[in-house]
Amino acid sequence: MNNKTRFITQAGLIGAIYVVLTVIFAPISFGEVQVRIAEALTILPYFTPAAIPGLFVGCILGNFIGGAILYDIIFGSIASLISAILVYLIRRHKYIVPIPPIVVNAIAVGLILKYAYAVPLPLISLMMFVAIGQTIACYGLGFPLLILLRKYNIFRK
Repeated sequence: MNNKTRFITQAGLIGAIYVVLTVIFAPISFGEVQVRIAEALTILPYFTPAAIPGLFVGCILGNFIGGAILYDIIFGSIASLISAILVYLIRRHKYIVPIPPIVVNAIAVGLILKYAYAVPLPLISLMMFVAIGQTIACYGLGFPLLILLRKYNIFRK
């Protein structure tokens, strides 16, 4: 398989898995207190740059299918894109790979909840709730996934 085909295939599969996980776990993927299981996949740019567009498109589709409002679809997905790029840039430091999705989403999703959804809680509380959910998804699920994928060399060339 040539590199372009491999890239497109990986991006498509990652995006599809993100969408499926978001939709299957929709009751806990949205809202003030959320643990989006699909966010465990945000460690994948550690292995392949194809995860960057895959996560971005997966987030767009997952938010759309999940019934998110336009601001959430746009800015939540941009937050995922920024997170994925940052993960790729720090991939040499595996222990901090989950940090960008936690921080970026805490800020972006907290702002979206407060100002787009008009959730009547203090902004800092919303950001903290999102950060806690992201930590569960990214360190609790994503980091063990990173270790497992590394151990079995799933993304070998």
